[in-house]
Amino acid sequence: MNGVPAPPVPQTLALLRFALRDLRGGLAGLWIFFVCIALGVTAIVGVESLAGALNHGLARQGRVLLGGDASFSLIHRQLTPEERAFLARSGTLSTVATLRGMARAASGDAALVEVKAVEPSWPSLGEATFAPPIAPAEALRETNGVFGAAAEEALLARLNLAVGDTFHLGEATFVLRAVVASEPDRLAVGVGFGPRLLISQAALEATRLVQPGSLTRWTTRIVMDGPHGAPDEAAVRAFVAAANTAFPEAGWETRSRLAVSPDFSRSVDRFAEFLTLAGLLSLVVGGVGVANAAQGFVERKRATLAILKAIGATGTGVVAIAAVEFLIVALAGALAGAAAGAAIPFAVAALLANIIPVPLEPSVEVRVVGLGLAYGLLTALAFALPPLSRAHDLPVTTLIRDLAEERQGFPRARYLAVAGLAAAALVALAVLTSPQPTIALAVAGATLAAFVVLRLVALGLALAARRAPVKRPVELRMALAAIHRPGALTPSIVLSLGLGLAALTSLGLIDFNMRNELRETLPGVTPSFFFLDLRGAEAPRFLDFLKREAPGAKVSETPMMRGRFVTLAGTPAAKVKASEKVAWALEGDRGVTFAATPPEGSEVVAGQWWAKDYAGPPLVSMERDVAEGLGVKVGDAVTVNVLGRDITATVANLRKVNWRSYAINFVLVYSPNTFRGAPFSELVSAALPAGGAPETEIALLRATARDFPSVVSVRVHDALETIEGLVAKLALAIRAATGVALTTSVLVLAGALAANRRARLADATILKILGATRTRLSGMFLIEYAILGSATAAFGIAAGTLIAWAVVTRILFAEFVFDWTSALAAAGGGLAFTVILGMIGAWRILGTAPAAFLREL
Repeated sequence: MNGVPAPPVPQTLALLRFALRDLRGGLAGLWIFFVCIALGVTAIVGVESLAGALNHGLARQGRVLLGGDASFSLIHRQLTPEERAFLARSGTLSTVATLRGMARAASGDAALVEVKAVEPSWPSLGEATFAPPIAPAEALRETNGVFGAAAEEALLARLNLAVGDTFHLGEATFVLRAVVASEPDRLAVGVGFGPRLLISQAALEATRLVQPGSLTRWTTRIVMDGPHGAPDEAAVRAFVAAANTAFPEAGWETRSRLAVSPDFSRSVDRFAEFLTLAGLLSLVVGGVGVANAAQGFVERKRATLAILKAIGATGTGVVAIAAVEFLIVALAGALAGAAAGAAIPFAVAALLANIIPVPLEPSVEVRVVGLGLAYGLLTALAFALPPLSRAHDLPVTTLIRDLAEERQGFPRARYLAVAGLAAAALVALAVLTSPQPTIALAVAGATLAAFVVLRLVALGLALAARRAPVKRPVELRMALAAIHRPGALTPSIVLSLGLGLAALTSLGLIDFNMRNELRETLPGVTPSFFFLDLRGAEAPRFLDFLKREAPGAKVSETPMMRGRFVTLAGTPAAKVKASEKVAWALEGDRGVTFAATPPEGSEVVAGQWWAKDYAGPPLVSMERDVAEGLGVKVGDAVTVNVLGRDITATVANLRKVNWRSYAINFVLVYSPNTFRGAPFSELVSAALPAGGAPETEIALLRATARDFPSVVSVRVHDALETIEGLVAKLALAIRAATGVALTTSVLVLAGALAANRRARLADATILKILGATRTRLSGMFLIEYAILGSATAAFGIAAGTLIAWAVVTRILFAEFVFDWTSALAAAGGGLAFTVILGMIGAWRILGTAPAAFLREL
């Protein structure tokens, strides 16, 4: 105005303005890029948000789920009067007893049950739901010597019971008055191999199942008194610490409403981390689609880029405008994915609230959304910048030549540096935000290695196609030429499907091997039954019973008690930094035993075994891997609380245990004099001879329940079915997460075909002019995609098998078995996707008349 020049627009704003103006024309060619980013971010944000909703629900409803503000759990014994008096000074106490037992119907059928014996005031917090509706105290009351009970639906099916029927547990008679629909403290008690059976503690006493040494867990909860209702978190922590200080040798397992189920929370976090890494894999696979979209963007925007350069834009400016456009689209895709992922917990809470046993507290977490956005933007920048940077050195005359075959050099160093920094930031973000950085780093390294290998596979395939001495048929020769020519689809197809197929193949083989390990049995060697809670005085009679009822069975007998680590080599167990592989040893109680000789299936690899008549200070033998993971060596002192007493023993030796030998083994084996005179129960296993029918096992189960009502019979077949069901659900969830990566792979493949359409159309037009028929061109395309799909599928099988072998043999310590069904299913799917999508694109190309293409030149 009035000769005064307008103020210069800042360069950043100018770039943003140009990018926004160019995007007004829509997202033509960028939709697959948008969807790839959105899918990956959805998976990451959804998994993290759902895990957060579960943990928040546990935290907010912790008091109800635990049944109090804090709990003190003991095995083998109840609280002493002094311990109870101390706890009672801070609030109201309630006690629950849990154990396993055998419920027997009038027909003689028997079933393993998880018994939960409660007080008349149960539940102290929350509400239990029965069908028909009835108060817990009424359902469990005694009438004329017969006790009431409530059970889960599964028990009714196993024993063919109905409400109102009678059954037996131990030496007591019960009438089933209700079916358990829900328990407020179910998660705190845990799950087991059998259906839940609720009885009163008076009924438990009548069963005579609780004897010295029996595996009964007594859990005392306290509802603390506070000036304004429930005490705050600091008060709860202080109370638990005071109780542990007052009774350092109590040996109890303490929990608070702040961590109702540490095992469950830890499992949720670990599973969420795995699924998050699967979502990150989906983003990385989608990065190939980002690169394809960037390459196609440069091709489509030749005229625009030429104009910008012609009016004075620098190469850096042109690349910057393109990068800003891509980041805007990436941000839009990441926002869409974050919104979809954040909505998942709300959808799960609305649709599956009655199925999930854990309360959900869905919320939108800024940290999780920000994490998803960062993943999406860093992925876009790392993969888009190298192909976009090729526009920097293209002269205007090249940019406006539609049919020019560019021989583009390597991207400039500064662009590669920025892309490398973005990739490094992506890896650092995954590692730093992971609860298990080592695993995250391993996944990142494996993904990078897979990219390098896939690139080498693509180069090798192109080289083999170039050197193949094929002259006829013409279709094959043209297909091979299309595989190695400049701008070929080979790298895009191999990269896009290779990772997804490798992941799918490895998961299928791992799942197969886990199931195979569970199903693999050796008749006469693999135990058919484990018998628990056999009192020492009854052992001779029970062994005679097995000889009579199961002649020829291989029977093993081992004393067993339960204990928990207190100190290891002078360090309190709570402060021991255990390796991830053996951290489970410090979580809760462990089985312990004593023996004069090394157990079957184990070998002493360090130290010496004690003499059979050893009578000195207590000695203990530890399993080698557990000892190394806990930082314990021969000569160290280990203190374990057993039967309410702290037992300190010196590590005399370390054993290598062959857990696949099917022999009974324990992490801790003590010298016999350590527990002389202490009450204990016997653990007996019985492997029925080969050729036995299932009816034989059922008959033995019924006979054991009849003649030894206090003995718990665990049928291995039933236990493995339960475990296999859990494995199947876990595998389904993992496959669903990996399916996101495979879906992204398919989208990337479709994008690669679309980005290459113009070049393929030019080839087809020239060939048509030279006389090629539609049939011949179709055959050429079909052979090309079949070769590319087969090569990628072969890589998927090889890489997936290698990954599965490593996991099965090095992590699960099992024998690896190759399953052709799982491998060929994944490979066949990849081949089918490649051919079908390729031929769909070819059909569109073949349907375009040469004249229509030539007019555009």
